Amino acid sequence: MELLLLHYPFTFLLIAVLILCWRYPTFKYFFKMTFYQVWIFTISFLVVILALPRGRSFENMKILRTAILTVKYALGVKIVVKGKENLRTKKPCVLVLNHQNSLDVMVIMQMIPNRCVPIGKKEILYMGPFGLACWFSGIVFIDRKKREESIAVLTEMAHTMRKDNFHVLIFPEGTRNHSGSMLPFKRGAFQLAVRAQVPIVPVVISSYNSFYSQKEKRFTSGTSTIQILPPVETVGLSSDDVPKLTEQVRDSMMNAYQRISGMTNGGSHE
Repeated sequence: MELLLLHYPFTFLLIAVLILCWRYPTFKYFFKMTFYQVWIFTISFLVVILALPRGRSFENMKILRTAILTVKYALGVKIVVKGKENLRTKKPCVLVLNHQNSLDVMVIMQMIPNRCVPIGKKEILYMGPFGLACWFSGIVFIDRKKREESIAVLTEMAHTMRKDNFHVLIFPEGTRNHSGSMLPFKRGAFQLAVRAQVPIVPVVISSYNSFYSQKEKRFTSGTSTIQILPPVETVGLSSDDVPKLTEQVRDSMMNAYQRISGMTNGGSHE
């Protein structure tokens, strides 16, 4: 037995971890979340190295997408994308997504199109190798505390996205939402779409609660569904139409969220 422990320490460690995961759901939760975070930060080093020759470019998003998405197999998460035909366009558009937690980073990689520039909070830039990998991948960071600066960034993007033909991805809730619903949408994404006169493509990620719960410390295997809704045109709209447009898109996303999450009467899994 001692010889086996000396020759195969990692095998016994793996067996021990599997037993602990099987017997103790809370241990399984912390183990999988730790593995997920370590994976992203470790793989980010590789992304930075591979991106260095090209420099900062949204073409590097293909590398980041492949590197991060691989972890879904280890976590036992299946990602199903519905409505892909609504994103089969070579013309620029603004993608708006609901935001739940850190698993969104992995899930959105299943559907993020080529030539897409995500908008992220500035804090991500300071998250070590992951922040650096995001910067090399062309992600644009905004400081939510500096409203005028954020508006200036979005205004510049409105002027360039049609000319350079790229998509923009934004979480209009502005922050993570664990409520099982959707927070009120901020209007920046919709102002951007109206100024650029490009379509808005609502993208809805189903609730993770069937396999993941931070509150209950539960992380099992399961399926996440992404529903891409039909584009909402903005041609002819002005800034005066933005409030109504924002609510219209949020309502359609909320309905889709409840449907694909198996909710009824606006209820929550929580």
